[in-house]
Amino acid sequence: MYFAGTHGDNGHNSIKWLHDLVLFEKYGGDWDKYLNVIYQYFSKDFIENKPRYKGIKLALKKHPMEQGKEATFWHLISTGKTEEDRIPDFRRCERIRWPKPIIEHDTDGILKVWKNKRKSDTRICMWLEDEEYLVILSERKGYLLLWTAYMVTRSHTKRKLQKEYTAYKNAKAVQ
Repeated sequence: MYFAGTHGDNGHNSIKWLHDLVLFEKYGGDWDKYLNVIYQYFSKDFIENKPRYKGIKLALKKHPMEQGKEATFWHLISTGKTEEDRIPDFRRCERIRWPKPIIEHDTDGILKVWKNKRKSDTRICMWLEDEEYLVILSERKGYLLLWTAYMVTRSHTKRKLQKEYTAYKNAKAVQ
């Protein structure tokens, strides 16, 4: 099985409300064991204890289910253009415990939070720029979907996100 991403840090971060990374090496290189562990974290954060964002219910995209796991889970831990071509990404897997605290700490000044449009969807972006990590929620009628989360390491993507964030803030300031 092919895996994307590399891992080189020790699993620790400097933000007190952010969980440490869940490192593959701690599970003896056993992908099945690691997958079960990261799914348990996901399940605890988003299935057993359904979070809310600004009082709005947060839901998951359940289908297509694969290996008994929701589509949102696979979007949080893998990369690829189409559902069939997604491959696990260790950098995403390691950060499986990050989306929930980021959502819960959206007012922390360390996060850049804004809305954008993707086709007909309105998305809420939460960028933890210092850790190069982005969480995306998608607005629906009466609830939000945890859409995806991923590392932002490419310079052009960082510039694009910064431009979106600045435009959003400037538009809000005018209102």
